[in-house]
Amino acid sequence: MSNLDDEIKEEVKNNKILIYGKGTRTAPQCGFTVETIQFFSKYGYPFEVVNVLENMQKREALNKMTNWPTLPKVFIDGKFYGDTDILDEMEAKGEVEPLLKAAFGE
Repeated sequence: MSNLDDEIKEEVKNNKILIYGKGTRTAPQCGFTVETIQFFSKYGYPFEVVNVLENMQKREALNKMTNWPTLPKVFIDGKFYGDTDILDEMEAKGEVEPLLKAAFGE
């Protein structure tokens, strides 16, 4: 396993909600990252955004690890969920809020 894989696993472990996207939370650099930040902001739980544009090797490692070629990549409580297209569908079924409550021990 590479150092990048270890780094990613540590980031996922240390953040209940983790978004790998283009840009940062305060300076997103693509509309999909903005959309994902807005999605989680409405729930009020803490989340982290990691800018993978600063490390293309990390981006490639994430692609291989998740078998998901696009950004952003969202992890909740250590599990990979895809992007907001998937999360929007889950939200429509009422699945997101219970998932977040469980992640944060509520």
